[in-house]
Amino acid sequence: MTDTVAAAQAHPEAPQPFAELGLKPDEYERIREILGRRPTSSELAMYSVMWSEHCSYKSSKVHLRQFGEKAPKTDALLVGIGENAGVVDIGDGWAVTFKVESHNHPSYVEPYQGAATGVGGIVRDIISMGARPLAVMDPLRFGPLDAPDTRRVLPGIVSGIGGYGNCLGLPNIGGEVVFDPTYLGNPLVNALCVGSMRHEDIHLASAKGVGNLVVLYGARTGGDGIGGVSVLASETFDADGPAKRPSVQVGDPFMEKLLIEATLEVLHAGLVEGIQDLGGAGISCATSELASNGDGGMHVWLDRVLLRDKTLSPEEILMSESQERMCAIVTPAKLDEFMSLIKKWDVEAVVIGEVNASGRLTVDWHGEQIVDVPPRSVAHDGPIYERPFHRPSWQDALQADTPDSLPRPTDGEQLRATLINLIGAPNLASKAWITDQYDRYVLGNTVLAQPEDAGMIRVDETTGRGVAISTDCNGRYAKLDPYNGARLALAESYRNVSVAGAKPLAVTNCLNFGSPEDPEVMWQFSEACRGLADGCLELGVPVTGGNVSFYNQTGDTAILPTPVVGVLAVIDNVDKRTPMAWSAEGQVVYVLGDTRDEFAGSEWAHHVHGHLGGLPPVVDLQRERVLSEVLVTASSAGIVAAAHDISDGGIAITLTEMAMKSGIGVKAAVPADLDPFVFCFAESTGRAIAVVTPAHEAAFVASCAAAGLPATRLGETGGDAVEITGQFSAPIVELRRSHEATIPAIFAN
Repeated sequence: MTDTVAAAQAHPEAPQPFAELGLKPDEYERIREILGRRPTSSELAMYSVMWSEHCSYKSSKVHLRQFGEKAPKTDALLVGIGENAGVVDIGDGWAVTFKVESHNHPSYVEPYQGAATGVGGIVRDIISMGARPLAVMDPLRFGPLDAPDTRRVLPGIVSGIGGYGNCLGLPNIGGEVVFDPTYLGNPLVNALCVGSMRHEDIHLASAKGVGNLVVLYGARTGGDGIGGVSVLASETFDADGPAKRPSVQVGDPFMEKLLIEATLEVLHAGLVEGIQDLGGAGISCATSELASNGDGGMHVWLDRVLLRDKTLSPEEILMSESQERMCAIVTPAKLDEFMSLIKKWDVEAVVIGEVNASGRLTVDWHGEQIVDVPPRSVAHDGPIYERPFHRPSWQDALQADTPDSLPRPTDGEQLRATLINLIGAPNLASKAWITDQYDRYVLGNTVLAQPEDAGMIRVDETTGRGVAISTDCNGRYAKLDPYNGARLALAESYRNVSVAGAKPLAVTNCLNFGSPEDPEVMWQFSEACRGLADGCLELGVPVTGGNVSFYNQTGDTAILPTPVVGVLAVIDNVDKRTPMAWSAEGQVVYVLGDTRDEFAGSEWAHHVHGHLGGLPPVVDLQRERVLSEVLVTASSAGIVAAAHDISDGGIAITLTEMAMKSGIGVKAAVPADLDPFVFCFAESTGRAIAVVTPAHEAAFVASCAAAGLPATRLGETGGDAVEITGQFSAPIVELRRSHEATIPAIFAN
């Protein structure tokens, strides 16, 4: 029997499974206060998914406000936090939208579909803004490379990302793959999409205009994903697996491709007043958010929803997270044309509701009212927690346990052995086995992709205007110091787009942490938010949106705090981009910035010694800004031939990566004031390798001097080895053998 509003009023004390749906007793009582009665089972379903951690940000809102309160003033920001994705002006009437989100827990439960639908969901966020998707990226984190569970989840996750993105015809241009024991049993699958549109094509998620119609279109609604990401993302995994295993969403990339084309056509034809994709919380989210952002009233006939499974209850229909669905607000006068264009793409559509002036969201099921709620109470006015937090009791001891006493290489042969070892370490080894499963060049506008520092896409084929994007985070740094760990993630992403020759404009983030109910995790989260907000203000790049993923832990073991930061940058002409690899012998190699004895959280300490302790490298954002300006200007002027960010593994790893990419060796001398080990492997920030031709050397050095940027000449390109003068020589073929063998040795058979 359907639980109606009338039944809820007649039977106020009927027992309800609110706890099983993830609601706390006080949250359930708050719902009763809002409604003045007990909720119907359908209302309870809506509140449970919309008030989940994933959808409501109830534990993070108080900290996320800093991104707005501290936002730098910029004319480039067209749409900021609060919409499906941020939008940035890149010039010439072009706008770009980009966002990163998590699909962590679904990808652990069902790796292929969890990762695939993560890609699908972020793509729909982009098209709901009116943009054509251009490319995707995927920052990934796994447990130890050789762990049985990594062997279970990694191939499926990679196949899901590649399978869905390749079928959509979207290039995958970047991301990261990082291995650490804390991610065992809790992989991180973050998905980013970038899209472009003209300024006049920007669309927002709101239901305005009394009498306008609510149209649901795309795939039919099924039983897959009921509770889905909205419940899974609010659950901690126990030692034996997920505490709950609701059905993970099932993706259909071919339907999504049709949905993209149909959506862009009706938007550009001016047939849509407001639009929202259906992701986490499904119809519950789309209807409540559209109504809340619009005139405040909407009536829905839920029995009109097209179903794959006729046995679904109204509660299940409201909670289903079936993929490839969109919700549009259309005027009655334009409905026929809208339906005609949607049908042209072989996509089904049905009118399920109407905008009204009631100030309520009401839902009928076969003539009986099953929902009558204030839409804002569902979509925006959920609980807000000021979770207790405190500095961990172990933080001081962790920071005091510096790597200074670890045994270091003392001669050239030991340095050489360390380089061969590190270049094959899981976190530094070639990821080609993974990235070769992604189409990086489909659509023909990719100009940089893995393993370059940043992905770069041509937006305007006439002028060559384009954008570069990078994502980054060193979770070890964030554990040592969450405030500066977040600033370091921002600094590296900012540096990565800069070395490619693009000017940083805006930031998105995906904040992956353990349980918010743990005060020590909440301290890490609060410090990371503070650090990122302060860093963005200092660099002048606003946060345009993002995602929070909590409950990333197995039992009592939380993941490393992992605030992934994505930076978007603009380049006037992609033909003037700077590649990471030199192109000829006799080119001159410089290191820009200062190298210090900084090894805490480094790849050397982690991989060689299994050590984590001390304070991470000092971050100097003003130096990062100067470095960026010098490199972007030099790229535009055509006086830099190659550049590569120095980060994990230090200068020796950076030079090796450049040599392997080009097939040409390098001879570099250790500066007189540096210890050879520190020179080779320290991870000081604010540095890059820049390569110039002899003809441009004087101009480049002068530009560095004018900016106050240290520039030290290391040597020249040439030969077939990476040679550190007076220390060692390692043939490229030997380095490449170590670099390329690691991941295939585990997964290729």
